[in-house]
Parts: sequence; C-alpha cells; structure tokens
Amino acid sequence: MAPRWAQGIGVTSIHPTAIVEDGAELAEDVEVGPFCMVGPQVRLSKGVRLVSHVVVAGHTTLGEDCMVYPFASLGHPPQHLKYAGEDVTLEVGPHTIIREHVTMNPGTAVGRGRTVVGTHGFFMASSHVAHDCKVGNHVIFANGAVIGGHVDVGDHVMLGGHAAVHQWSRIGAHAFVGGMAGLEGDLIPFGSCMGNRAHLAGLNIVGLKRRGFTREKIHRLRNAYRLLFAEEGTLAERLDDVAELFAESPEVMEIVAFIRAQSNRPLCLPSRG
Repeated sequence: MAPRWAQGIGVTSIHPTAIVEDGAELAEDVEVGPFCMVGPQVRLSKGVRLVSHVVVAGHTTLGEDCMVYPFASLGHPPQHLKYAGEDVTLEVGPHTIIREHVTMNPGTAVGRGRTVVGTHGFFMASSHVAHDCKVGNHVIFANGAVIGGHVDVGDHVMLGGHAAVHQWSRIGAHAFVGGMAGLEGDLIPFGSCMGNRAHLAGLNIVGLKRRGFTREKIHRLRNAYRLLFAEEGTLAERLDDVAELFAESPEVMEIVAFIRAQSNRPLCLPSRG
C-alpha cells in the first residue's frame, strides 16, 4: 500500500519526513512534500502543494492551488528591528507560484500588521516581499527582485531580474520595472522605469499590448504621458491640464489619481540628462 502522502486525489498528503505542527489547518488535496515544516498557526487551502524543503511559519495563509518550491521561507518574523513578537499575518492569494528561495514576511505592529499578496502571482527564485506590503494580482517578480517594507504593487506589474524597490514606494497597475533597476519612488500606472536610481522611461507598451489594450487606449495614454512630462510649466499645472483634456479616459485618470494620492515617496520622473 502506498504511504499516506502518496495516496490519491482528495487526500491530504504529508510526506513522512515532513513536520506539520499541531494546530495547523490543512484543507483537502494539500500535499506537503519531503522535509517541509508547517507551523501551528498556518492555514493551507485546498490544493496547496509544498514541493519539498519549504518552511511556512507564523500566521500565514496560502490560498487555493498555491505551488511552493524548495527552500522558500514564508511567514517568518519580519525583518524589522521594532518587531517584538506581535501577532501579525501573511496572506497569499490563490493560484500563486512561489519558486525556490523566495521569502515573504508578515506585517508589523507599527505598519499594517499584515502583508497581502494577491492571486495568480509568479515569484521567481530568490525574490522577496517584505513586511507590510500589498501586492496585487497577476504580478511577476523575476529572479532576485525585491521590495522593501510598506510597498504597494498594483495588478499586472512586472519586476525584472534583481530589481529593487525602496520601502514605502508605490507601483501602479500594469507598470514595468526593468532588470537591475533601483526604484526609489512612485512609478505611475502603465509606466516603465529602468536604471540604477531608476528613471521613468515611458509607458509599458509591451505589457499593454499583451493584455489586450486597444490602439486607441494606448494612443491616448501616450498623448497624456507626453503632456504630463513635458518641460513646460510645473507638474501640478500639467496634471490639471491632463485631467481636463483626458477626463473621458479611465486609464489616464488612473494615472492622475495615482499622482494626486498622498505618498511617502517622490514620483519617479523621466531623466532630463
């Protein structure tokens, strides 16, 4: 007879070398592979698969059908000097793929108290989500991409390999951060940035086309972008002009709202050099 961890569909499978502590909640069809460790306050939803050597700790919840690869570490205490053992959480949405050596930390008592990762994310090897972050749906973090604490990442954002995002920054939906870029401020929705001490380098046209944005919508975004980041006048004046001229464009108004929102970081702007 096959061991319990190898039995058929509908059975929660725990490899004999894995450790699942008392109190952990495992739904049906969960598979805990060799040498994994699951803490007493962890919740694994239906269909979660921990391939092997995965550690899930703390108040961590993994949504349905998450796939976690070897040596990922999820839910260990936040890397924050003021953390004093408070009850803080990490929530990962359904259908998320977490590759080797990925780390995700829960929130802090001085922050949100929770780190939230959306659905259908793809986190490649050695990427990192820090404490108190809010990450949207359908994001891609390439190998080695890292975000500091309190960072907000919108839906459909892609971070290139070894990109680094400063704490408290915001990245708008459908934006792209180039490989090895160091983003120190806020990146507008649909924007693209690159470079060490990253600068805004236009719109994420490739991503917009891949996601089915029409030529008309892309054309309006381009026109709004040119006006918004022209050299004449102040940014506040240009922002008002864009809001008036493109009031019928939800995409452009999303950028306007993003810039007008309160923020702890400066706006990522085009290079004037």
